[in-house]
Amino acid sequence: MKLDVPTAVATPAEAQWVEGELVRSLMRTARGSQPVGVLMIPFVIAVLWGDTGLGPLLAWTLAALALAGMRFAIIRRYVRDVSGGDAARHLEFMQRYRLLWPASALVWGAFTLLYFDRSSLADQFICWLMLAGLAMFSINSLSSQLRTLRAFLDTLALTALGVMLWRVGVELQFNGPSYHYWVILLLLVFWQVLRKAGQRLHETHRKNFELQYRNNQLIESLTRQTQAALDAVEIKNRFLASAAHDIRQPVHALSLYADWLGSEPELVHEIAPKIVESTKAVNALFDSLFDLVRLDSGKIKLNIEPVDLGQLLHDLELQYRPLAQAKGLRLRVHAVPGTVLSDAILLRRIVGNLVSNAVKYTQRGGVLLASRATRRGWRIEVWDTGVGIAPVHQREIFREFFKVPSHAGTEEGFGLGLYIVARLATILGHPLSLASRPGRGTVFRLMLQPTDAQAASDRASAFGGLTGQHAVSTSVVDGLGPALHPEPAK
Repeated sequence: MKLDVPTAVATPAEAQWVEGELVRSLMRTARGSQPVGVLMIPFVIAVLWGDTGLGPLLAWTLAALALAGMRFAIIRRYVRDVSGGDAARHLEFMQRYRLLWPASALVWGAFTLLYFDRSSLADQFICWLMLAGLAMFSINSLSSQLRTLRAFLDTLALTALGVMLWRVGVELQFNGPSYHYWVILLLLVFWQVLRKAGQRLHETHRKNFELQYRNNQLIESLTRQTQAALDAVEIKNRFLASAAHDIRQPVHALSLYADWLGSEPELVHEIAPKIVESTKAVNALFDSLFDLVRLDSGKIKLNIEPVDLGQLLHDLELQYRPLAQAKGLRLRVHAVPGTVLSDAILLRRIVGNLVSNAVKYTQRGGVLLASRATRRGWRIEVWDTGVGIAPVHQREIFREFFKVPSHAGTEEGFGLGLYIVARLATILGHPLSLASRPGRGTVFRLMLQPTDAQAASDRASAFGGLTGQHAVSTSVVDGLGPALHPEPAK
């Protein structure tokens, strides 16, 4: 039982590339076949010299030489201007000069005027062999372009057939020898055989180029996958190095505090808070690690529902106000009541990471957390008066394990916070933008476009196993002073 294997559907890019390569193949063979056509002209003169009038023979010779010169010039132009170009350039060239081959066939078809029933049978036989050889040679040289091949064969055959019918029907009034009709019949059969052979050869050329294109695509795909695997190994190596460094500090601190508490239990009130802080640091590191694993596996559970923005910001204020106060910072909240369609847990994770980063990298001044209603929809903003981010790093900060050099606070954590924020924002369909001025502060804006549950689920699955940089729009904010004032609600 023969199984039907579906044929791959060619994409527009593949179709254009294949057509361009077919033109390239035709021109490559045309460069080699050009001398053959020129060398046939002296043979025609030698065979027919004395059999036909000098005037017609000279006129045909001049026309053949002029056409050969034109073909030579066009081939030179192709080699100089087009041969190194892309498929579109080749197709444009072919469209411009497509009539060159039918014109050549017209001249060689008119060659029949010089010998058919005007020279000896031996000379006619030689001329027919030359014309048949030219037609068969065109199968090999022009089959890359089926349209060009058919135009050449049809013009050549119809011109010769027209000359023969004129001679038989008009000049001889159908009183010529019977072999004329056999020659006409043979010409018709030979013409159709050549068309069929040319079509089959063209299909072979086309399939070869299609396979070549798909093989190239496969090689590129394998190369990309190999590079992605190497990148993944490099990322994991960076992760292990970062994890070993970042986890060692709080764990080592826990060990020291535990030993200290064992030897001096009376200092429990002094040591216990330090143990708690070290434990929180370890938990924070592992939370980031677990978030990364869930993102890379694509197994994030989504619960898309209306989210109360006022309640969300209030909860975040309660969570992060003690952290800000411990650093002597002001945490201000400006919440415009409203709801947005999103995942409450993931949205809280995004905004919480932004607020946590703002507090971490702000030494004086404060942090503003605000929700606003704009013409494009709801938006959450996190402003700070921290160290700011240089333009050169404003895209890099969304890469995994990236830490801005010379920033206080970067010695803690894996450098995953903003990477996770960007990935989650992309999954939920909430565009994230950044504006920052070094030494003055930073603002992150999260546009809360309504989340489509199915689209978000598809994006989460698509992100599984992928790594990369989340692109965000950046600009410089002027006038971001130490006293942060909320923009008026719209």
